[in-house]
Amino acid sequence: MNTNLKLLIAAVVGGGVTALVLSLMPASNADIKASTEKQPLYWVAPMDSNYRRDEPGLSPMGMELVPVYDEAPGSSSNLDGPGAVTISPAVVNNLGVRIAKVQYKALQNEVKTVGYVQYNQDQLIHIHPRVEGWLETLYIKAAGDSVEQGEPLYTLYSPQLVNAQEEFVLALNRNNQVLIRAAKARLKSLNISDDFVERLQKSKQVMQNITFYAIQSGVVEELNVREGFYVNPGTTMMSIGKLDEVWVEAEVFERQAELIKIGQPVSMTLDYLSGQSWQGKVDYIYPTLDAKNRTLRVRLRFNNEGHKLKPNMFAQVNIHTQANKAQLVVPKEAVIRTGNQNRVVVALGEGRFKSVAVEMGRSDSKNTAILSGIMADDDVVVSAQFLLDSESSKSSDFKRMQAPQAVSSVWSEGIVNSIMAEHRMVNISHEPIAELDWPSMTMDFTVADDVDFTAFENGQTLHFELTKQADGSYVLTAIHIMKSTATNSETNSEKNTATVLGTINSIDKAQRTANISRGAIEKWGREPARLDFIFADDIDLTALAAQQQINFTFSLQQGEFVISHINGEHSTSVSDNHTMQLHNAH
Repeated sequence: MNTNLKLLIAAVVGGGVTALVLSLMPASNADIKASTEKQPLYWVAPMDSNYRRDEPGLSPMGMELVPVYDEAPGSSSNLDGPGAVTISPAVVNNLGVRIAKVQYKALQNEVKTVGYVQYNQDQLIHIHPRVEGWLETLYIKAAGDSVEQGEPLYTLYSPQLVNAQEEFVLALNRNNQVLIRAAKARLKSLNISDDFVERLQKSKQVMQNITFYAIQSGVVEELNVREGFYVNPGTTMMSIGKLDEVWVEAEVFERQAELIKIGQPVSMTLDYLSGQSWQGKVDYIYPTLDAKNRTLRVRLRFNNEGHKLKPNMFAQVNIHTQANKAQLVVPKEAVIRTGNQNRVVVALGEGRFKSVAVEMGRSDSKNTAILSGIMADDDVVVSAQFLLDSESSKSSDFKRMQAPQAVSSVWSEGIVNSIMAEHRMVNISHEPIAELDWPSMTMDFTVADDVDFTAFENGQTLHFELTKQADGSYVLTAIHIMKSTATNSETNSEKNTATVLGTINSIDKAQRTANISRGAIEKWGREPARLDFIFADDIDLTALAAQQQINFTFSLQQGEFVISHINGEHSTSVSDNHTMQLHNAH
């Protein structure tokens, strides 16, 4: 056989064997990873599950889009029930997801409130004359003066007192014991002291003016007379109160009323004496509730050594209630509160999460009790749970069991959009709040009773404090009006308004709403988006139709996008003009 032919046959046979061997070899790690790695179906905005894109990017609120994966039948996510979502480890890390264990322990309840220092009413006396007469001398010159027991208060001239003395002297001169006893009893009933009666009995000299003395030491709380006044038994001349012990009148919310018991320890601090604390107790719980404020008055008792506590001082009070029995608790920031449901996001492991509904109990400063919905040692998400819940809640059955939401006091900056005085609420567009993991949003806030509601103005820029209440709601508890607010109201209005070109996708003229694909807004850093808008009442909708391009001006009002002006309509259909580029906002 020819040498070249032998070489050719050998090459063919060798190539076939090599191909066979390669076909039987396991695939490389890279090939396996490429074939088994899950690919996202789409990317969704964390705060708006209706905003979807085919590739990674940013939402209209400037947040990273979250990938959503398809789950094969029988996979772990499907076994966890409807609503379970899987997030890649990289995204979990970028979102800053934090996990906490569900624990079984007792809540340490502490009722925090405020109150006002008052005189101890048990030791407050009122001074009235028992006869008609004129004040000849007044030794107390002003309210607030200190007096000691036995110190003279006033000198009174009264014809009745003169007659009573004359009757006593007459009885003494006649040495009639019956008349003497009767005359002496009359003098005492007119508030004449025993010392004065003894002196009169010895001297038998009738005094035209009689001096009256303080029956206890204290402070003059009220002074209603001056020298020369005509007084009678119905006249409250003055009041004297002791400061050795004081009361503090405090109020607690209706939902906290059952926690308060007589005798519970109380700690109190005051702003003017920073660093000092007073210890007292609950002395009395008033039997009725304030119908307007829905609060219950509580009387607290404190020793006042050194008389540092002054009546009408404002105090911060902590009532230390008894600890509840052990129960399932989760960190307060884990709970997501909606209008009709409380839920938490359960961490199922390996990047899987699911929103579940829970029934909440009481809360302390850090934890909230869960009555049903979770089990001990479950893991719950305490940070970035809103982002995970936005995707899971679309299809979740909310079954399993889990936890509560965040409590803190933080400051932020915002713009007042509207004022609802009848509800004591304001609508504010605020900056991102990192402590609460909140992006820039427009929200309604209830204003605390001790905040001056008249200070709010539309278009006002201010700093405000949000304090989370025991029920999970946030209340605006303090404000700081920025000096430039008054001169910058026009600037604030421009900041909250944008003009842009968009295409009407659908329009409901009866409801005066439309779905519009708007262009990018450069000054807000917003990409093109498809959103729902409301037309202002003065805009004529007759010429508007679907697939029409319009140049319009809109603003954010109470959380809604409101079109205030249409600069020009274009009847050109989008399908005929699809190459047109949307202009940036002015």
